[in-house]
Amino acid sequence: MIFIDTHTHLDGEEYAADRDEVVARAKAAGVAMVFIPAISTDNIPTVLDTCRRYPGFAKPMIGIHPEEVRADYEQQIAKAKTMMTPDVIAIGEVGLDFYWSREYEQEQLKAFEMQVQWAVEAHLPLMIHCRKAQQEMVAILKRYEADLVGGVFHCFTGNEQEAAQLLRFNRFALGIGGVLTFKKSKLPDVVKDIPLSRIVLETDSPYMAPVPKRGERNESAYVEHVLHKIALCHGKSADEVAHITTHTALSIFTKAADTMATLV
Repeated sequence: MIFIDTHTHLDGEEYAADRDEVVARAKAAGVAMVFIPAISTDNIPTVLDTCRRYPGFAKPMIGIHPEEVRADYEQQIAKAKTMMTPDVIAIGEVGLDFYWSREYEQEQLKAFEMQVQWAVEAHLPLMIHCRKAQQEMVAILKRYEADLVGGVFHCFTGNEQEAAQLLRFNRFALGIGGVLTFKKSKLPDVVKDIPLSRIVLETDSPYMAPVPKRGERNESAYVEHVLHKIALCHGKSADEVAHITTHTALSIFTKAADTMATLV
């Protein structure tokens, strides 16, 4: 049984002391590949370096995270574009985040739209972060819907109506992570009605470790706990969930599919 962690910040300082061991544990757990998003031009080099360190296992994504958007967003996006390499599999982590503040609301909206346009131009999928901004995000995506190759709505924790609205975008899936396993989470009731073919696995490590690892530093090996919870929600075997979610991830992130061709 193999599966993919579609969202991990493996390049982060949190793994500086034991990154090789983290990768080894992930592989031992069944993780065949991980996707690493950039959040700013400052960490694009560390994302690319980490992926070079683990060829075939770690795949890079490039983008400017909404919480990193400031008045100079145009320059930052332009700089990010110069850092593209043939190995980049997606534009991300991009999106909108009005959870903490709307100080840079207009800048975030413009930066997100610019990066959606970038994804269209590059024929790459999107890795989308969205908090307290779903209607604004949907409005922007609708303008480019016909030209988008697909993507993932990362860290989905919404209700049935929000899931349905997002799944109207063809070739997009919902990224499901550790929140699914939390004791008071309402997400299991939502996930059971989401088609397995529209779900991908993720950790968002080092954040949001799943039960029974909650409170610890998260890592890709723990995605198996999310996998088993999804299997329970759907009344399916873990093997079936692993197979379907892996196929979905590779159908979206087609540049990663060649690496996995001999594994699935």
